[in-house]
Amino acid sequence: MRIKVHYISLVKSFTKTSQDEFDLKEGTLLADMLDKIAANYGKPFALEVYDPNKKEMKSTFVAMVNGVLMDQLKGVNTPLKDGDSIILMSLMTGG
Repeated sequence: MRIKVHYISLVKSFTKTSQDEFDLKEGTLLADMLDKIAANYGKPFALEVYDPNKKEMKSTFVAMVNGVLMDQLKGVNTPLKDGDSIILMSLMTGG
């Protein structure tokens, strides 16, 4: 299955690109895809955005699957489907 990932805001500074496409096995979880991204982009991404050892997004970042926050789904255990669009971005802060 083919998944498109968009990197927005601060995440883009760690990937040096605005998007990637991945060919994954059917039934792949969001955590598996994030592990792959962390492996591709190395230690800065793993330290700041997603910790592959703990299987969790850092507190100031979020993933969306087809426009829905991962926390409204099954978090990093959300199963992905062919054609899904993932957005990785930093949370908005301020007042």
